[in-house]
Amino acid sequence: MNDDQLLRYSRHILLDEVGIEGQQQLIDSHVLIVGAGGLGSPVALYLAASGVGHITIADHDTVDLTNLQRQIAHSTDRVGEAKVTSAAKAMHALNPEVRITALAHQLDATELDHLVPTVHVVVDCCDNFTTRQAVNAACVKHQVPLVSGAAIRMDGQLAVYDARDAQSPCYACIFPPDTAPEEVRCATMGVLAPLVGVIGTMQSMETVKLITGMGSRLVGRLQMLDGRGMEWNEMRVKRNPNCPVCGQSH
Repeated sequence: MNDDQLLRYSRHILLDEVGIEGQQQLIDSHVLIVGAGGLGSPVALYLAASGVGHITIADHDTVDLTNLQRQIAHSTDRVGEAKVTSAAKAMHALNPEVRITALAHQLDATELDHLVPTVHVVVDCCDNFTTRQAVNAACVKHQVPLVSGAAIRMDGQLAVYDARDAQSPCYACIFPPDTAPEEVRCATMGVLAPLVGVIGTMQSMETVKLITGMGSRLVGRLQMLDGRGMEWNEMRVKRNPNCPVCGQSH
């Protein structure tokens, strides 16, 4: 690290859990963020600010005025721009050293199969079941940790799936691919603005912990937030030996 980096990341370096070695691991890391909306915005900003050296962010959508109530990586003057382009501008404004690969399309299984093995952590910030399943399958196949979040109305979810751990469930252990739930979207159901910030910020924290070697204690634990009373509930989840995705992977 040069002098500017030592100063920029000094508050991380002061932490025994991070230090110079951990910060260098962040600088040397590559993270894939799937989705540049409500969850992807705080994830992208905090990972850029934290010094993650290479961030690939994928989203097929453009910035809409209705997004600005909660998607803090975007701004009024960028309405109509691709979300990944807008997010890249926000990330570079915070940290011009970060290398950003912006993919303005929805990732399919083939592209994920090539992309996932090149990254250290995948952060799922998307809003559709099909993409979540494809991301999970690629992470299981290539044994890349997956930090998953979801938020709707005033309810949020957070989990970490780590295929490197033989005991870790995967996303499909909890949400089987053949039992797709009814799609719920903010456009029809609504969402409280700070809720996506809470979940997205925690996703970024788990990502930093995974990269720096602190690990995550959320493996095997699905965290559920009731934003009405600010109450966290937890469901312990075990790997399903009959899971169609990870059941035969260990």
